Amino acid sequence: MNPQSPGDAPAFDLRAYLLGSWTVDRTLLDRSTGNRGTFTGVVRFTAMDDDGGLRFREDGTVAWASVPGGPAGTPFTGPASREYLLRPTGAPDTMDMLFPDGRPFHRMGFGPQNSHDQHWCHPDSYRVSYTMTGPDDFRYEWDVTGPAKDQLLTSFLRRTADPA
Repeated sequence: MNPQSPGDAPAFDLRAYLLGSWTVDRTLLDRSTGNRGTFTGVVRFTAMDDDGGLRFREDGTVAWASVPGGPAGTPFTGPASREYLLRPTGAPDTMDMLFPDGRPFHRMGFGPQNSHDQHWCHPDSYRVSYTMTGPDDFRYEWDVTGPAKDQLLTSFLRRTADPA
């Protein structure tokens, strides 16, 4: 499945594509220390009643070879979750991702002109890249750089048969 170019019909509908449940497998790399980790879980994109938006809810387990910022060699495994809101942008192939309190985070899309975005979180820069790998799977990668963090976070999502 590829996003449609402006002259093609119909336009790619990002909201319809995302709606539902997805498994997520994420690799975590702290480049400053070489520490590696994983996150495995489920992402649910559920419809919002107000404006055609989606709720993003991720639940799973994070595991680090060493506790980030802690003593070397002390592994960590535990539950992790996060939530975001996705709002329509006026173009069906993109959505704006917001923090739960409504603050802007970044724009999501798979097209050649909208698959990359960035977010500044003082003092670091977060750059994201989205890639559709098939009709029921996609990946995104966060490249985080700055004086406080130097991380690469790569997530692979695959649609499940579970309802949202």
